[in-house]
Amino acid sequence: QVQLVESGGGLVQAGGSLRLSCAASGRTFDNYVMGWFRQAPGKERNFVAAIRWSAIGTRYADSVKGRFTISKDTAKNTVYLQMNSLKPEDTAVYYCAATRPIYYTNDWPENYGTWGQGTQVTVSS
Repeated sequence: QVQLVESGGGLVQAGGSLRLSCAASGRTFDNYVMGWFRQAPGKERNFVAAIRWSAIGTRYADSVKGRFTISKDTAKNTVYLQMNSLKPEDTAVYYCAATRPIYYTNDWPENYGTWGQGTQVTVSS
């Protein structure tokens, strides 16, 4: 059974940093795309970043460009989201997800079929 488990969330002051991890198990994600999404209370789940598992390629939402970095460690089957210069508006539950490469340029969460349970990130002002 495929499983994605996020960790690394927490409470941080504005301007601080956090690194989220997403550990994948149960299958190989060769040729898949791994993404990070976030959902604030009362709001829709939105795309944050994506990375190709077996190739070079990353994408970011405009709101996080220059502050967040997505990376992978294929030996550890883990994807990371380094978040710097955090703002209160970054507060949300962050989810890791996997999809087929055809959806690499598609930011809709509906196209991601495997999800983790989420990790809370709270940025105080």
